[in-house]
Formats: sequence, structure tokens, C-alpha cells
Amino acid sequence: MIIDLPDTTVSKISRALVNVREEGGAVALGRVLTLIIATRRGIEEEAIEAANDASREHPMRVIVLMLDNPKAQPRLDAEIRVGGDAGASEVILLHAHGPAGSNAESLVTGLLLPDAPVVAWWPADTPEVPSRSDIGKIAQRRITDAAMQGDPHEWVLNLGGHYAPGDTDLAWTRLTRWREQLAAVLDQPPYEPITAVEVLGGGDSPSTPLLAAWLRLQLKVDVTWRYLDSEEWASGIKSVRLTRASGDIVLERPDALTAVLTQPGQPSHELAFPRRSLRECLAEELRRLDADLLYGRVVTEGIALIEH
Repeated sequence: MIIDLPDTTVSKISRALVNVREEGGAVALGRVLTLIIATRRGIEEEAIEAANDASREHPMRVIVLMLDNPKAQPRLDAEIRVGGDAGASEVILLHAHGPAGSNAESLVTGLLLPDAPVVAWWPADTPEVPSRSDIGKIAQRRITDAAMQGDPHEWVLNLGGHYAPGDTDLAWTRLTRWREQLAAVLDQPPYEPITAVEVLGGGDSPSTPLLAAWLRLQLKVDVTWRYLDSEEWASGIKSVRLTRASGDIVLERPDALTAVLTQPGQPSHELAFPRRSLRECLAEELRRLDADLLYGRVVTEGIALIEH
């Protein structure tokens, strides 16, 4: 069900939500958090779709905030989606025109779930310091996406400069499968120390330096990394090579869907290794509402150790 509220106010939207609750009963209850998506018109549907999918694991209220031309006439249009149009969440779209969007915090404060955590997500356009932005100041968790920035590499290198507890970036979340597989390999004999590490990735992959920084912190060895030309590898991380006395451990993607694990004295293993979807990454970030301390160390300490 979709309810359109053109030229409205926050109080009218709140009353409409109460009516939905009274008419639909539990359909508007049982939410565990509020997700604020700060985005722009034209790209909001992909973010809403990912949030709706993630809501099956994390029932939530989703507030999609879109700020229009600040010189336009002040006006607030809204849309409420529930039921089949909102997965296991309820979605409130706010399209603020002109001065109506001058204070983003006031637009969303009256629509937050009471006594529930707030997560802020910027799918594309991101404030320079998310934790100090109007939306970031009221959120326990703040999610950005380096891959959607104008210069993903520069954004990753600067993450530590404006890091605050509760920050995270989807470039880090996309590394979970790589980190799990590499940790599992090193938990097996022979337990020889790693003496060198090499990480290779596509030129569009901000996850590459984050993986190199994580390995530098965890293994305490020199890590070399570089971006590959698009002719060599189109997108994402290509390979990780761990060197030790008995030979190299190599985890490498021959294509975008699989990876091959090669270890000395063992047959090669082909693994299902598709790139993680936006929905998977968002759902993972919503599983924890406390600060990701390891991510904080990677961006504030690890990046500086591998930067070149």
C-alpha cells in the first residue's frame, strides 16, 4: 500500500502513520530500528529495494530523505509505503524542496521510532564528516560507500581523518568473505609465520587498500598492493598472496563469480566467490549497532601503514 501526502508537514505524516497502525494492526509495529537513507531523487529506488530486502532480517522503519534545490519554493512532499510495497519495513519518503530542507534533523526527528537505534546511510552523496552532519549526529551507526564517491581511492585514504565510533563503509563490508577465507586458511597447519603479502585489485576497488591495511595490522608484515589496469582485471579485488617458508598461499579470482585457493602440497580448491550484493552488505551492517572497533583501527592506523 502506498499513501501519497503532497505538500504536507511532519505532524501530518506522523498522524498518517498512526492511522496505518490502527487500520493495519501489527503491520506498523515490531520495528527494531530506524534507518535514515539520505539520497537524491533518481537513485532512491535501488537503496529502498536493498533496505526492503534487509528488513526481512531486521524489521525497521525506513526514512528516505531527499533534499531538492535550496532556491525552490518551500514544500514537503511525502509518501508512505507499507505491506507488499515495503517488505518487512515501513518506508517514508520525504522530498523537501527549498528552505523546507534546510534542517534535515528536524524533518526526521518526529518520525523516529521511540527508544530504537538510528542508523544513517548515504548511498551516494556523502557529507565530508558524516558524524557531524545533521543526520549523522542523531545516528548510532553511519554507513557510507566509498565506491560511490567521485574519487573512491582518495575517500578511503581519508576515512581515518574523520572517523568517529559508529562509522563504517561498505567497501569494508564487501571484504567479509575475503577476510573469513584468509583467516580460515591461516588457522590450518603448518603454522608458519607470513613473511610478505601482496594484494591486487581493479582500479575501481576501494576495498583493495582496506584489505591490505587489515592484513598489515593482523600479520604485522610489509604488505604491497596495487590497482590493476582494466585490461588485466575489470572490477573488485583480484588476488591475495601470502608468502611463507613452505610456499605461497594464493587466493585469486579467475572471474567475478569464483575464486581459486592454492596452497603448497594441496590440490587447488575452487570456491563460490561472487561479489556481495548491496542487500547483503546492508543487512550485515545492521546486525551490529555498536562501534566496529576493528574497522576503526584499519582506517585510523592500517591505512597509514600501507599508503603510497
